Parts: sequence; structure tokens; C-alpha cells
Amino acid sequence: MSFPALLDTNVLYGALFNDYLLWLADRGLFRPLRSDEILEELERNLLKNGEDLALVEKRLRTMTTYFPDARVTGYESLVEAMGCHPKDRHVLAAAVRANAEVLITFNVKDFPPECVADYEVEILHPDDFLLDQLDLCPGATVGTLRRLSEIYDSPVMSIKDLVISLSEVVPQFAEAIRGHLD
Repeated sequence: MSFPALLDTNVLYGALFNDYLLWLADRGLFRPLRSDEILEELERNLLKNGEDLALVEKRLRTMTTYFPDARVTGYESLVEAMGCHPKDRHVLAAAVRANAEVLITFNVKDFPPECVADYEVEILHPDDFLLDQLDLCPGATVGTLRRLSEIYDSPVMSIKDLVISLSEVVPQFAEAIRGHLD
């Protein structure tokens, strides 16, 4: 069984990055977790930034269809006890309830060490998470990127294009994976 990792809203926001993470999960590198509140926040943010409603709905439907066991429930009673940034308490509460080993977020600073000291959940920036995946499962991590480059058709993207795009959000990972592409 793959280790459980809760994905914060900001990690799911970018379509390419979202696709890459979920394709890694589909290959069994980890078990993705999220709450309905995280998906509602994602939907709100995507629509607020001008994304097409039909595409947003399709994206959310696809995520819930392919990963039905990712849904975390029953965390609401824990929210107030979480010592992190108030807007992120629901995220940490969901991670705690689900016994997630890691919580992946771009906002690491919103989850200071003292707020997770009583829980067995590690807060990881996506760059660090992907570097770990590259170290642990280099074939699957690189292979997933190759597979995405094969199926992306709107727009068509080579593997180098994907790495350039990823470098905008996970620059250390993008640099490290370049060494595996030669």
C-alpha cells in the first residue's frame, strides 16, 4: 500500500502540476488524499481566476472518479484545535484525521513545526516531495513525465517542455530530473 499524502489546494491548482502528481499517484508512488473543502476551495479559486466552468467541473469530476478513496471526512471536529494558520486549519485537520504521512503544500510557512509536533505528519514543499520520489522511484518518476509528454495534445508538449513548465513551480526537481533525461 502506498503511503498517504494529503494535497493542499495550492498543489492541485496548476493543471500540469496536478496532472503530474496524480499520474504519480496512479502509478502507486503515493496515495493522494483531499477533502471536499479542499476541492471546493480549488473550484472557487479556478473560477475566480477565469477558468471555464465546464473545464473546472470536468477536472474535479475526473479527480473524484479516478481517486474515490482520496476523500477524507470526519475531520471537522479537529479544525479548531489545529495550531497552524487559521485558513489552513481544515487542511491540517484532514491530514491528521486521515493519518497522512505527509501534507504537500507550497505554503510550508503556514504549517510551522510546533503546529504538527503532536501529529505524525510531515509538511513538505512539492519540490522536496518530488525530489524524494525521484530518489525512491526514479524509473516511475521519469516514466510518468515521459507518459505525460506522449499524451498531452493541447498543446503538444515534449518532455523538455514539461520540465521547463515544471521548473516554474518546482525548480529543484526540474533541475534534478534533467539529469535523468539524457
